Amino acid sequence: MLFFSPETAMSEEEFRLLRDFIYKHCGLNFAEESKYLLEKRLNKRLQQHALKSFKDYYYLLRYSPQKEQELTEAIDLLTTNETYFFREDFQLRTFVNEILPELRARKERNNDRRLRIWSAGCSSGEEPYTLAMLLHDQPGFSDWQIEIIGTDISQKVLAMARKGLYGASSFRCTEPSYKRRFFTETDGKFKIDDRIKRMVTVSHLNLLDTSRVAMLGVMDVVFCRNVIIYFDQLAKKRVVDSFFQRLRPEGFLLLGHSESLMNLSNSFMLRHFTDDMVYQRPSLARLPEARP
Repeated sequence: MLFFSPETAMSEEEFRLLRDFIYKHCGLNFAEESKYLLEKRLNKRLQQHALKSFKDYYYLLRYSPQKEQELTEAIDLLTTNETYFFREDFQLRTFVNEILPELRARKERNNDRRLRIWSAGCSSGEEPYTLAMLLHDQPGFSDWQIEIIGTDISQKVLAMARKGLYGASSFRCTEPSYKRRFFTETDGKFKIDDRIKRMVTVSHLNLLDTSRVAMLGVMDVVFCRNVIIYFDQLAKKRVVDSFFQRLRPEGFLLLGHSESLMNLSNSFMLRHFTDDMVYQRPSLARLPEARP
């Protein structure tokens, strides 16, 4: 006879304890209707540790010597990491055809040939590597110092990004020429070319950890697409404010097509380009005066 460990049910009290703890840690917001999702995904960790209740698991997250590692495991289970190369191509056209030429002209006037781009919530790396491929093909930037930084809260997807190995689903919107030029097939997977990989640095980052975010330095462009939709209003405002602080004056913020800064921030300008609308930090001369 086969025996199996039945899944443990989560009480309302346990749901609130875990929901609030996760929210305070990283801003992920689980509404009441998400109780089943939290229960389903975290049951794996209860079975892993032979725990009898979700309250026991909550105490493990709070007080055990392995709490940081366990929290990493939990976040890996709870985050959504659906992505692929060249996602939202209309926005990428705006980036290549209008944003990059504007940045190049402005920076060259100041004898500045450095470009820093942050992919916030980079998942398994398709977004920052897409940006690297696009920049590789821009002759005007061939002798520039380019730094693309990808960050994510999930260690699991960051490990995938560092390997640079991708399956067929990552190429659903990729032109064959990019796949042919920048990837090598290895055992049914496709490995990204070292020329592109060297342009990207990936690291672990909680977007609500303001001290760690500040260590990134200033950016010319921030991509944060389909990330803040998982935060509540307060967490969204905190994250958007950190983007504003990290952007240079006249730097650009690109959100997902279903996201906006409405009711979140009035610090950015909304620029209308040919294929998309993009947020921009105003120049110093146009920043609002500080209130007393």
